[in-house]
Amino acid sequence: MARILFNHVFKRYGKDRFPVVNDFNLEIHDSEFMVFVGPSGCGKSTTLRMVAGLEDISKGEIYIDDRLINDLPPKDRDIAMVFQNYALYPNMSVYENIAFGLRLRKMPKHEIDLSVKKASRVLEIEPFLDRKPKMLSGGQRQRVALGRAIVREPQVFLMDEPLSNLDAKLRVQMRTEIIKLHKQLGVTTIYVTHDQTEAMTMGNRIVVMKDGLIQQVDTPERIYNSPANTFVAGFIGSPPMNFIEGRLEEHEGRLEFHTNRFALEIPEGKAAALRERYLVNKVVLLGIRPENASVDPIMSAAFPKAIIPGIHLLSELMGADRFLYLDIGGKSNLIVRVNPRNMYDEDMKIEVSVDMNKILFFDRDSGIRLID
Repeated sequence: MARILFNHVFKRYGKDRFPVVNDFNLEIHDSEFMVFVGPSGCGKSTTLRMVAGLEDISKGEIYIDDRLINDLPPKDRDIAMVFQNYALYPNMSVYENIAFGLRLRKMPKHEIDLSVKKASRVLEIEPFLDRKPKMLSGGQRQRVALGRAIVREPQVFLMDEPLSNLDAKLRVQMRTEIIKLHKQLGVTTIYVTHDQTEAMTMGNRIVVMKDGLIQQVDTPERIYNSPANTFVAGFIGSPPMNFIEGRLEEHEGRLEFHTNRFALEIPEGKAAALRERYLVNKVVLLGIRPENASVDPIMSAAFPKAIIPGIHLLSELMGADRFLYLDIGGKSNLIVRVNPRNMYDEDMKIEVSVDMNKILFFDRDSGIRLID
């Protein structure tokens, strides 16, 4: 398979324009499934297209294994790309679309037939091999595009939001199929998406991007539990992390997080780390995931000095979960995950307990996480 290396890669459109991709440095390991995620316009698809040879590199180097590919034409890079818009040949049947690349390689006809039928079985498109793309649904067309990539057996798969045009149920199914395919084939894969669920469920590692810059590269677990900054913390997670501005203050030998309406006692381990960083009497941002705040009396007993009073604004029922949106004063609202069977009246006063072992602190100005 293949290792991919980005060495100080930039992409600019015009000499004086701000870089669309800005000093991109990354190593993707052999057989790794790497996901690029971020909002629209963050540079993730442009980076992918530079690997494919569909965009020129303004500055820097990209290697596949030890081979510099900057000036190689796309056909010589041994990659297969799956696009968002399928990019199928409308005048060819499904069979011919999947077989097209193999025929260009002058592969024997019986081997082409075996490869096409094997891929079509895996992707459950056998009944459609004689049809033209216009006779297929969006999901079926995307399966054909995946099949065309699979049969080529390239060094690298590049996937640019391949599931974005599918309905929700089929997206889940296809996510599972792509993960299974990757485990079977072991091909180094870069997968671009704006969908954090796809990123969290599919990637061995995730690259979170914003404004052409890498914000964090890590496993899904660490991206979620130890985000590098407020952008990552707010982008990954649904609903997003709560951020509350307040001051760190000493009170009778204890370090507390203070706002105008409440104070939360900080556990000694985190308090010691904050003191070591000379953050006492500094204004910081407190980060709380919705699942780490609770209205359960058991949590209240565990953290009696970490209570946030709020007023119920609205709730969202999400099947297995219900999320409460609370006004906690100032500019802050608090989102809390609760039992979906419980009902709450509008404007009801609610006390929320916070699991203080799972809180995070961020610099108010830079947004960088302050302590581990």
